[in-house]
Amino acid sequence: MTLYQKYAEESFDENGRLVSFSLKYPDNFNFGYDVVDEYARLEPDKRALVWCDTEGREREFTFGELSRLSNRAANVFLSSGIKKGDRVLVALKKHYEYWITAPALAKIGAVMIPVTHMLTAKDYIYRIEAAGIKGFVVTDQGDVCARVLEAVKKTGGEHLLWTVREDREGFRNLTAEMEQADEELRRTETSVKDPMMIYFTSGTTGLPKGVIHDHSYPLAHIVTARYWHHVKDGGLHFTVAETGWAKSSWGKIYGQWLAGSAVMVFDFDNFDPKMMMHVINKYKVNTFCAPPTVYRYLVRSGVPDMPSLSHATTAGELLNPEVFRKFKEKTGLSLCEGYGQTETALLTGNFSAEESVPGSMGVTSPQYDLVLLTRDGKKAAVGEIGEVCVTPGKDGNRPVGLFSGYLDNDELFREVWRGGVYHTGDSAYIDEQGRYWFNGRFDDIIKTGGYRVGPYEIENVLMEHPDIVECSVVGVPDKLRGQAIKAYIVLKKGITAEHSLEKEIRDFANARLSDYKWVRMIEFVDEMPKTISGKVRKIEQRKS
Repeated sequence: MTLYQKYAEESFDENGRLVSFSLKYPDNFNFGYDVVDEYARLEPDKRALVWCDTEGREREFTFGELSRLSNRAANVFLSSGIKKGDRVLVALKKHYEYWITAPALAKIGAVMIPVTHMLTAKDYIYRIEAAGIKGFVVTDQGDVCARVLEAVKKTGGEHLLWTVREDREGFRNLTAEMEQADEELRRTETSVKDPMMIYFTSGTTGLPKGVIHDHSYPLAHIVTARYWHHVKDGGLHFTVAETGWAKSSWGKIYGQWLAGSAVMVFDFDNFDPKMMMHVINKYKVNTFCAPPTVYRYLVRSGVPDMPSLSHATTAGELLNPEVFRKFKEKTGLSLCEGYGQTETALLTGNFSAEESVPGSMGVTSPQYDLVLLTRDGKKAAVGEIGEVCVTPGKDGNRPVGLFSGYLDNDELFREVWRGGVYHTGDSAYIDEQGRYWFNGRFDDIIKTGGYRVGPYEIENVLMEHPDIVECSVVGVPDKLRGQAIKAYIVLKKGITAEHSLEKEIRDFANARLSDYKWVRMIEFVDEMPKTISGKVRKIEQRKS
């Protein structure tokens, strides 16, 4: 059985294609009670989570078990003074404790702040000062505990600190305390408009912003799971993402559980393609989602047979068409790209494998109405680059899945909602079939010789050169053209950055590009300046 039907209204045409989709939900919807606990009441033995790690350890959890465990965790938090509205930072990597902690915090109305374990002490200090964090639940592995202790000592104040599994000095042991906690939990009443989660953006264009999502946010991922991931009731879905990133909410908990699918979690630090494929085959994963980087590794190392896999998706960066072709040749599966932001749920996607086109973000999600706007506010024509904007729903309200605000920054929130639409800051163009093609951040658009050029198309061409492992294209000041196109390039190991190679790469790219898109300058670098989430900071490259 699935619970999504309780909240979603759908209709299909005679060919089985979705023609309308809307959500209905009570004013007090709470994922912890109304999904996790409801499954536990109706079908307690339904599989919810399959977990394994690189040490060969494995666990499987039913909804009945997760309901009881999240109640125990919730009682630990409540008895310690965590209450509705308090903010709790969670850095649990891919530990199964995340799937206990997340519904527990939702149940008591506390606001979860998921973060990556890679944060520095300085990063923690920034988040403590920005969000007024009261509690921490962090991994016992590595030096995460030490960094958190350093941060809380420097910021002062009272903080409740928990780790899991093993004891760490200065931290309470949530695992041990849960064993002594009550399994019964009295419902804390929350409003669907109450804040449920805050994600900090990766800071591509400035300091990380706190993105607030309310309790309706999980429902926005029904479309993600059902129509993009194509999860199955009773099936097993595997999204490659750490719990500190918003992609985890897209693919590792909310929509998947609402649609009846269990979630596969592989707890690892260093990516190993062979181990990941072993996990897919051992546990018979049905649906899979990973960033293009993972598929590139798989293609280079050799894609094995994966007979249980029925659907594959990707998002987060540009997918090279060659990777698309090779993966399909080996598996018979088309990689279905999608697009969205930390501030949103899935905005566009290749929802049908048969219609998936390499390099395209797909078509508009049935959950949203999108428009491409030029800089003068006009609707972009077919083939014309514009900013991706989200219009309000038919009722004039903010669509479900769009963030409810920026943390302590109403001015910025009003700025991105100017003109009655949400401005994503991302640029794209749409073709005659209604497919979207990404061009980069709207601020990254290069204005050269009277033309507007998106960096992604050029980067895609450059990546086809056999000696290039990574590249980034920006516009730099040029007296003749206004801006000239410059490429920063990381070469494969063992390749020497010689002048002859620079000319070869430039000729290689320019032979495949219109002349106004020609690469004029190349700079070889050892590595790209990146955010902690791995996104290239083009803002730094433009300044250099």
